[in-house]
Amino acid sequence: MAVRPLWLRVLTTRAAAILALDVVLFVVFAVQSGGPFASEANIQSLLLSATEALLLAVGLAMLLGAGIFDLSLGANLVLSSVVGAKLMLAVADRTPDGGYRNLSTVVAIGVVGCLVTGMLFGLVNGLLVAYLKINALIATLGTLGIGTGLAYVISGGADVGGLPTEIQSDFGLLTFGAVPVPAVVAVVITAGVFVCVRYTRFGSRTLAIGSSPSAAERVGIRVPRHLLRLAVLAGLLAGIASFIDLSHFISTSLNGHSNDALNAVTAAVIGGTLLEGGKVSVLGAVWGTGLAVILQGGLVIAGVSSYYQLMAVGVVLILAVGVDRFSHLRRART
Repeated sequence: MAVRPLWLRVLTTRAAAILALDVVLFVVFAVQSGGPFASEANIQSLLLSATEALLLAVGLAMLLGAGIFDLSLGANLVLSSVVGAKLMLAVADRTPDGGYRNLSTVVAIGVVGCLVTGMLFGLVNGLLVAYLKINALIATLGTLGIGTGLAYVISGGADVGGLPTEIQSDFGLLTFGAVPVPAVVAVVITAGVFVCVRYTRFGSRTLAIGSSPSAAERVGIRVPRHLLRLAVLAGLLAGIASFIDLSHFISTSLNGHSNDALNAVTAAVIGGTLLEGGKVSVLGAVWGTGLAVILQGGLVIAGVSSYYQLMAVGVVLILAVGVDRFSHLRRART
């Protein structure tokens, strides 16, 4: 059988199809809005919105590649941001004019707090799933509730504000050319995950576990330890997203992440990552994130209620899973 050219194989992938749909949707909303949707300010806003969603989607895609479904990523982000914000306020040495004598220390401790909390959250998920053998859906549903409750307890039920404005001006809203710096950070991290999945032993072991955990065990892969590492990695990405969230709004956002799990799984599955494991499409997750963000942003510009926006994302997710099942059945028949 003749091998198809590389360019043809790339153009016929699920990721390429989602990218084409992203372009079509963007053009449709740009024309419908009469210009505001395609403005530089709105594009930057879309990129900032996509930054956190992309980090969570990539983390979930890695977990799904090994057959683990995580419902707690949004709760992880919220709890990590609360811990990071509280630590910054605890170590802050304020000047009479409202500034900080130890700004670099405050920011560094905030970053470490976000990352460590995210990783510990992931560690708990990994221990429950990999070593205690609790079903991943049940385990992460439980940690979702625990993490959300802890965030409210630590914050007193209100968003934590009063953080250094420099984290917003020097990072959260800083641009590299016309591209927000947080988006650049997310792209660099995503590229690293792509290389990991595609070219490293860690990535191949992830896919092997997702395809058949028992077979992976037989060839010498330490499945529980690998699953634990994946859970900690996903937690780290949630922790990074939490600091980006803090730097964007200069406060926590307790009620702003209830749909993060839905958006992450939508982006990952639309892009071609299999729910059953064994296949990860990092590029697909990128374009899937873009689809969700463009769809929601376009509906906002069009004045559509937020309830309908949520419905639209849900419909897209169901369609994506339906198309995936249809393709799987067709391949099985042939």
